[in-house]
Amino acid sequence: MRLSKITTRTGDDGTTGLADGSRLPKDDPRIAAIGSVDELNSQLGLLLSETLPDAIRSELLDIQHDLFDLGGVLAVPGAPFDKAKLARLDAAIVRFNTDLPPLKEFVLPGGSRAAALCHVARCVARRTEREYVPLARASLAPIHGMQYLNRLSDLLFILSRAINLAEGRAETLWRRN
Repeated sequence: MRLSKITTRTGDDGTTGLADGSRLPKDDPRIAAIGSVDELNSQLGLLLSETLPDAIRSELLDIQHDLFDLGGVLAVPGAPFDKAKLARLDAAIVRFNTDLPPLKEFVLPGGSRAAALCHVARCVARRTEREYVPLARASLAPIHGMQYLNRLSDLLFILSRAINLAEGRAETLWRRN
């Protein structure tokens, strides 16, 4: 089904429709999680507007598709989330972390604009995960989606470092007092 009419006015009463036809209040935890997944996807879209190494660009595009799928899973109660997406993230974590220097201290968000945007996306991923956890605990959303969001925030941290490395930008390390 494709949307041909964007303005329906059905949400004027403070509810929104799920893909199964049911309606929930707009402040329902499921709707909050759907919104956060969408916000995360939009943050990645902003990051993708920057100049990025091809391998990182390709990975982020795959992640955007995964996040759209995850939003769909949340909009269809009882729908599964493909565990293979989680395995792909695990492989990406290993692949992109391989060439990074070992960390001796915490890294502060920053460096290049693209790396900083990647850090913002990481923070949004963590918040999205926090909103997703209660749904997964209550069996209202698949556990693999929660695990995916957890791994995604790790990957976004790694990608921020990889972007800085590719751009020849030094990371800002936290200074101990």
